[in-house]
Amino acid sequence: MLVAFSVAPSGSSDLTRENPDGSVHDAVAAAVAVVRESGLPNSTDAMFTTIEGEWDEVMAVVKHATEAVGRYGSRVSLVLKADIRPGRTGELTGKVERLEAALAEQEQFEGHS
Repeated sequence: MLVAFSVAPSGSSDLTRENPDGSVHDAVAAAVAVVRESGLPNSTDAMFTTIEGEWDEVMAVVKHATEAVGRYGSRVSLVLKADIRPGRTGELTGKVERLEAALAEQEQFEGHS
């Protein structure tokens, strides 16, 4: 399964002289560190971290990442999206490779019209 999630602290004032824009990058870094230490295939972009594995192992990582962020505020916001496809592995990169191939095919087709 693939799980894309975003986790951030809330409920505390992060607007200080050291952090005037209210950025949550330190908390997010703590969550991403948990994901990377898990050893599961993962990818992080500007909005989400995606991890791949079996249900129990993926959810355990999300739980630990959420707990890591919890140290930065009195509340935590978690957004999660899952693609549950039993028997499939390598989808973290496989889905993107199939998308790129389809785009290349479309570009080639449109170039011959």
